[in-house]
Amino acid sequence: MSAPAIAAVIVNYNAGPELRRALQSIADELADGPWQGVVVDNASTDGSEAIADEFAPHVRLLRNATNVGFGRAVNQGVAATIAPTILVMNPDCYLRPGAVAALAAALHEDPASAIAGPRILDPDGALQGSARGDPDMLTGLFGRASALRRWFPSLAVARRNVVDPTVAGSATVTVDWLSGACMLIRREAFDRVGGFDERYFLYWEDADLCRRLRGLGYVMRYAPSAIAVHRVGHSSSRVRAAAIRAFHESAYLYYATHVTRGTLHPKRLLARALLQARCWWLSRGA
Repeated sequence: MSAPAIAAVIVNYNAGPELRRALQSIADELADGPWQGVVVDNASTDGSEAIADEFAPHVRLLRNATNVGFGRAVNQGVAATIAPTILVMNPDCYLRPGAVAALAAALHEDPASAIAGPRILDPDGALQGSARGDPDMLTGLFGRASALRRWFPSLAVARRNVVDPTVAGSATVTVDWLSGACMLIRREAFDRVGGFDERYFLYWEDADLCRRLRGLGYVMRYAPSAIAVHRVGHSSSRVRAAAIRAFHESAYLYYATHVTRGTLHPKRLLARALLQARCWWLSRGA
């Protein structure tokens, strides 16, 4: 049997039947060649991890006794595979036909490319804004889901935080940061930076990975002709309060690591205070 060209890694946590649709879309995309897949289950309680067995022998299941977080689980899955290219995808995401071919073409058009990411849509067809600029102090105000970005989309800060798809068209575009909901990664680059930083339990680990890769001279390629559909937060909605805390803790970790490294830097202290206040506000009634 030929060596697999692509390994697919999915981290599952109570994804239900969404996992089946995700795996089926991958199987359909990779049906013409050898591939391998790993579902890393973070102690699901809904039995969804058993869906992986339906896709044997291509897919194997790794079970964690506890929820170890997204980044660490992806690293486990990657370590269990050998393919030179890795498709990381959320279990509540699925691929439209031709997505993998378009991502692979984007990744391999330049040896400096480390990650290629698709245009990601909501189930209703709305754009999620998966290609972004590096986060900074204004990201919380003009980020992907913010009201200010919807009200003032033409402002430079809004355009910097989320790539305008009309600018990209069907051509690939170099961006700072691609969403970890669906990304095709060059293994050599992933291994060179040690994979995802496991300090991030959930959220922002994709921004951190892209920034560290760019620090070594790699580039991230947004491929809007590749399309994935993502039902945002399907798993995390069941533990909303914990997800909100993880989001803000990871946001601060990213900011402290990459933006203001001084422990007593005024902006770092301000970021901590603002994130704590935002976390408290959003957690009410969660």
